Amino acid sequence: MSDIQLVDAPAGVEGAGFFATSLDKAIGIARANSMWPLPFATSCCGIEFMATMASHYDLSRFGAERLSFSPRQADLLMVMGTISKKMGPVLRQVYLQMAEPRWVMAVGACASSGGIFDTYSVLQGIDEVIPVDVYVPGCPPRPEAIIDGFMQIQQLVKTESLRRRSEPKYQKLLASYGIQ
Repeated sequence: MSDIQLVDAPAGVEGAGFFATSLDKAIGIARANSMWPLPFATSCCGIEFMATMASHYDLSRFGAERLSFSPRQADLLMVMGTISKKMGPVLRQVYLQMAEPRWVMAVGACASSGGIFDTYSVLQGIDEVIPVDVYVPGCPPRPEAIIDGFMQIQQLVKTESLRRRSEPKYQKLLASYGIQ
């Protein structure tokens, strides 16, 4: 028995020499398998992310070969590590510089909830300043957990409607963060 799992083709109509599907599904598959993550790493979670990108775990297998260090060229913001309250506005500015569609992954306990640093100077979760799509638990999370979080982002991207970003529910979410 083979350990190789084949991906199912999107629902569509097949015939001799053609395959038809909806535009939403085709674009979703293309986006999900060509993510350009922007790593925003401040602490030990950044070291685990480096291990995730290295040859043993190889995040590039999932279509994230190219890391983007420019927010204008990234579509996935991966926030890793402790974020101080002074850094909150910087993180928000980086998020706002990203073009739509954009997704956010909070990696580790500090980015998700402030971690062990329950102090006046540490942001108690990045969801206080920007919306988060996927939380990856751990202190620091293992590379397998980061890959699992990335796969959850891919699933979200594949199934997301092209019109989701202009829906009133999404606009209301952004408005709750003061984002137009």
